[in-house]
Amino acid sequence: MDYGALLPEIILMGGAIVALLSGSFLPRRRQALVTWFAIIVACGSAVTAALSTGPSTVFSDSYALDNATTTIRILVPLATAVVMLIGRQESRGSARESETASLLLLAALGTVVLAGANDLLIVATGFLLATVPLYALIGLSRSPRAAEATMKTYLLGAIFGVVMLFGIAVLVGVAGGSTYPELQQALPHVPVTAIALGFIGVLAGLLFKAGAVPGHFWVPDAAEGAGLGIAAFITTVPKIGALIALARLVDVIPSTVNASLLVGVLAAASMILGTLAAFWQRSAPRLLGWSTVGQVGFLLMPVAVISVEPSARAALLMYLVFYAVTNLALFAAIAALPDRRTIPSWRGAAREHPVITSVILVGLLSLVGTPPTAVFVGKLAVFTATWQGGMPWLVVIAAAVSVASLFYALRWVSTAFQAPEEPRSRPAAVPLQAVTAVTIGALIIVAVASSPALLQL
Repeated sequence: MDYGALLPEIILMGGAIVALLSGSFLPRRRQALVTWFAIIVACGSAVTAALSTGPSTVFSDSYALDNATTTIRILVPLATAVVMLIGRQESRGSARESETASLLLLAALGTVVLAGANDLLIVATGFLLATVPLYALIGLSRSPRAAEATMKTYLLGAIFGVVMLFGIAVLVGVAGGSTYPELQQALPHVPVTAIALGFIGVLAGLLFKAGAVPGHFWVPDAAEGAGLGIAAFITTVPKIGALIALARLVDVIPSTVNASLLVGVLAAASMILGTLAAFWQRSAPRLLGWSTVGQVGFLLMPVAVISVEPSARAALLMYLVFYAVTNLALFAAIAALPDRRTIPSWRGAAREHPVITSVILVGLLSLVGTPPTAVFVGKLAVFTATWQGGMPWLVVIAAAVSVASLFYALRWVSTAFQAPEEPRSRPAAVPLQAVTAVTIGALIIVAVASSPALLQL
């Protein structure tokens, strides 16, 4: 077996173990070394993935190393490194700084494994590895809201996890195998009811991980209750692995089960609910939490047609990359002004912090899909693939929701340009790491939209 092909995953796992053990020996004032070590590990894993070459699958076809996995192996560790920079100010000097870095690396590893899974048993492994660290990460801030969010996430995770394991058991039982090639060969000869039952079970678990309807309830609470760095991670990274895993599964489900229609309906429900709920939020992290529920709806569109439209996979990967960059830039901007966690508190921000406000403006317009931002390019690719895949009704709904999402984006932006109710004695201090993340994110959001290279993902 070619263990060298799994070097990016091995680096993440080894880094998480070393970070956890190092925290036991380092004094609190030197815990920052663990965070910087974890950032280096994450970047090293991404570089290794970009340079790696090898077979398309390993371990008897149970783990895929295709273009999709390679993209996720690069995107997830880099996003995790940015998250550590965003949350650096909050975690500095805390008693759990090393544990935070270790848990983030483990959750990133689980997300990568989930994305590369070509076997239902590996899907279950990746799901657990990506989910369990989130329970601890959400509760690290030790606030009442964090405790409530942790409990809600844990309970929903347990319920949807059991349902997913039941679905896996059904599919493996009726197919006589767990790898996707075995499923693709056996499922056409299996009763439709059994396939549908198993697929719905696995779908439920992956939708919880992605934060889509009906497993979305935990996302806004976790985004509001957790620290800003953890909130950025929660609303960005887990859905990456879950959506790629779901795309692989939908591709092997036979046409006798109308999996595409079910995914399409859930996509519409997610984007409508997430957008409408975001409009009424006063908390900035909670607004972005509901926004990410809506964004998952757009990301589910190419998943719905992935078995009939060749361009759907590239559209999904493109949108994932652009959304991750945009969402992280928005959270970096909030982290740069930690005293402005509610929408009304952004009054006067345009005058006091024009650069940060510009990032908020560009990021929100990008999430909406306004040209020439990156997410506009992703949405255009997603809409085209979905239309060509035979779901024009879903494209019409998505276009209407995109227009409606302008309202919550403009509400935030217009508030930033209003005069403050009370004059501030001085502008809030802006952490260097957050400024760096914001600047990089803002540049990439616009510049990456004009890059034709990503169109070939």
